[in-house]
Amino acid sequence: MKIGGLTLENPLILAPMAGITHLPFRRLAKEAGCALVVTEMVSANGLVHRSGKTAEILAIHPDERPVSAQIFGTDPDIMREAAQMVQGMGADILDINLGCSVRKIVRQGAGVALMRDPEKLEEVFKAVCSAVSIPATVKMRTGWDRSGDQAIRAARIAEDCGLDAVAIHPRTATQGFGGQADWSLISRMKDAVSIPVIGNGDIREPGDVLRMQRETGCDSVMIGRASIGKPWVFSQTLSLMDGKQLTEPNLSERLSTVLRYIELAVDHFGETRAMFMMRSQLAWFTKGLPHSSRFRAAIVRLKTKQNMIEVVQAYFNNLQTPTEPAQSTHS
Repeated sequence: MKIGGLTLENPLILAPMAGITHLPFRRLAKEAGCALVVTEMVSANGLVHRSGKTAEILAIHPDERPVSAQIFGTDPDIMREAAQMVQGMGADILDINLGCSVRKIVRQGAGVALMRDPEKLEEVFKAVCSAVSIPATVKMRTGWDRSGDQAIRAARIAEDCGLDAVAIHPRTATQGFGGQADWSLISRMKDAVSIPVIGNGDIREPGDVLRMQRETGCDSVMIGRASIGKPWVFSQTLSLMDGKQLTEPNLSERLSTVLRYIELAVDHFGETRAMFMMRSQLAWFTKGLPHSSRFRAAIVRLKTKQNMIEVVQAYFNNLQTPTEPAQSTHS
C-alpha cells in the first residue's frame, strides 16, 4: 500500500491512542511487524506555542519509521504552522484528527466537531497540504448521525484538497467506543474516493483484520485497542495473511515482550517516570493469565528497574500451563 510517495511493507497500522501509543509502545508494535505507527494526538496550538509535553509526544526514534504524527486544531494558520513543525521534527506522515469526541476537544470545535463545518474543514485541509511535502492524511468518525453522509463529504473534501489517505472509524460522535462499528461505511467510502481508505473499529483479534478487508475492500486496517498488552497481534495477523495457523505467544515470548517494554520505557522516560507508568501498563500484558491480580499488587509500589524485572521474572517463572511447565527461578 502507498500513502502519497510512501510505500508500506504491509497493510497494518497502529491507531493513535492517548496515553498508550507513546514511543516505547510504538517501538513494540513496530518490532512485531506493524507497518506504520501513529503518535498520540497533539494539540496544534500547544505545539506552535512550544508546549514541552507536545514536543515530547512527537519524539521519534529511527527504529520506528515510518511514523505518522497526529495533530488536532481548528485555526488554519495554526494548523499550517504545526504541520510544518511536525515535518521538521522528522515525521514521515502528518495526520489530522477528526475523530476525537472528548468533550474538551469538541468544545473547541476540533476533533469530530470539525466535521460539522465543511467550509472550515476545507480551509484546514488546504492549509496543511500547502505547508508540507510529506504525505497528509485524516482520521475521522462517522460524524454526528448514523447516515455517514458527513464522513463521505469530509473524505471527498480531503481528496479534493490533496490529502493522501483517509482513515475511518465508523462510529458516531456520540457512540464513543460503544455499540457496533458500521463497516458498511468503509465500503461506501472506498466507492466515494480514489485515495486509500484505512478501516478502523471493532478489530478485536487477528481474524477481524482479514474479515474487514474482505467485507469492505479497505486498503489497510488500523488496529487500536486489540494491541493493548498484545503487540504480537501484528505478527499474528501477518501470519494469518500468509496462510499460517494462528498461535498464541508462549510464556517465554510474553516474558521477553514485557522485559523489552520495560527496557524501552526506561530508555525513553528515565527510570523514575518509567516505573510509575509500568505499574499500571504492565497489567495489560498479564490480562487473562493466572494470578494476574497478585502480579498487579506486587508491582504497584516498585520504584526501580531491577526490582520490576525481578518481580516480572518471578511471576512468569512461577506460572504453569498444561503445555509449558514452570521454569526454574535459578539462572
